[in-house]
Amino acid sequence: MSNFIKSYQANVGLNHTPAYQVSGQPYAEAGIDASSETSVTFPYVTRWFQVINKNSTPLKVGFSSNGLNGTNYFTVSASGSSGYGVSDVLELKVSEIHLLGGNGVDVVAGLTSIPAGRTTTDSGTSWSGSSGVG
Repeated sequence: MSNFIKSYQANVGLNHTPAYQVSGQPYAEAGIDASSETSVTFPYVTRWFQVINKNSTPLKVGFSSNGLNGTNYFTVSASGSSGYGVSDVLELKVSEIHLLGGNGVDVVAGLTSIPAGRTTTDSGTSWSGSSGVG
């Protein structure tokens, strides 16, 4: 049993429930220019995130470049007289998101203690290549 890792020495991974049961470490990035495709890379896997669109045009949000440029993205409404376009608070474990649609985008998130590299697949980071991601 020389390869046995004691539980208190094991690295935190995606299925480490306690990492999602506690409040997330705060993360905020404001004034992002997404007039051309840009990505927001989180230093740790997210517990949740939210996107605020301060543009007068809708904003595309994807979980990979392929998804953003294909059909695997969602849209955050444009800002208007009733306020900013705001996504729901999405409780998803991702290490990056991709944005396209204009200047003045804010992203807030709660981060876990799980290193971002834990979402890397054979096709790329943050579930890239996975079904529904692109």
